[in-house]
Amino acid sequence: MSLRKLPEAKAFQRPENYQWDAPSDVLARWADAPLAAEADDPNTVSIYDVIGEDWWTGGGFTAKRMAAALRSIGPKDVTVKINSPGGDMFEGIAIYNLLKDHPAKVTVEVMGWAASAASIIAMAGDDIRMGLGTFMMVHNAWGAVIGNRHDMREGADLFESFDSALADIYEARTGMKRADIAKLMDAETFMGPTEAVKNGFADSVDEGRSAPEAKNAGEMQGVHAKRRLDAVLAQRGVPRSERRKLLKEATAGKHDAADPATHDAGPDDWLGAARQLIQTMQA
Repeated sequence: MSLRKLPEAKAFQRPENYQWDAPSDVLARWADAPLAAEADDPNTVSIYDVIGEDWWTGGGFTAKRMAAALRSIGPKDVTVKINSPGGDMFEGIAIYNLLKDHPAKVTVEVMGWAASAASIIAMAGDDIRMGLGTFMMVHNAWGAVIGNRHDMREGADLFESFDSALADIYEARTGMKRADIAKLMDAETFMGPTEAVKNGFADSVDEGRSAPEAKNAGEMQGVHAKRRLDAVLAQRGVPRSERRKLLKEATAGKHDAADPATHDAGPDDWLGAARQLIQTMQA
C-alpha cells in the first residue's frame, strides 16, 4: 500500500445529467504550451492530457489506462509525471485510489500543470516534486447539471458533498486546517512550487527541472489546434457537450472530430475551422 496513510476517496455515483469540464482559464494556459510525451522508463506513467475520456480530441487519461499501467509495472516503485489541466473528477478520484493502493512507493513529478482533478491524483504521491515554473491548482468541484430549479438545488447539494470529499484528501495529505483548504478551493488557487511546498501540497522543489517549452511536433499540431479551440470556446462559457457539437458542425465535410481515424489531420484544417466557428459566434 502507499507508504503514507492516505484516506480512501469516496467513489460517488455519477449523476445522470452531470457534465465534467476543466476550468477554462487553466485549459487555455495549458493548451498554449502542451507538453509532448517523452521517452519514459518502464516504471513511469505519464499523464499529459485531460483527465477522463476526451472523445472529440481522441485523447484523455482514464482510470482504465492507469490500472493497465500499474498492472504492467507490478509491485515496484512507480513515478507519475503530470502535466494536465484536470477534467473528470470521478476519473481523478478513481486514479487517486489506484495509486493510493499501489504496494510500492509512488513518486509524483509535476512537469507543468497539476490542476483540478490532476491535483487530486498528485495527492496520492508518497513524494511530490515540482519543477521551476510549474503549478498546482485547486478549486471546488466543477461541472454542469441540466434541469429545472429542483435539479439545480439538488445539484448544489451534490457538489457540496464533492467538495467535502476533495477537501478530505487535501487535508489528509497536506496537514492544513480544513478552513484554510476551503479558502484555497473557493479562491481557485494557483500555487507555484514554493507555495505548494509551504502549504503541504508538494514535498520539494526540483531546481534541476523546469517546465519545458512546448514541443509542437508536426503530428501533434492538429490536436493542439483542437485544444486551443476548445479553450477559446470554454472561456466564452460554452458547455463541453455543446463545444463538441460546434466543432463537428464547423468541420462538416472535412473531418469527423469523433472519428479516431481523422486525428492526424493537419493543423490548417482545424485552425481554419476554429476561425470560422469563432466568426460565426461573434456574428
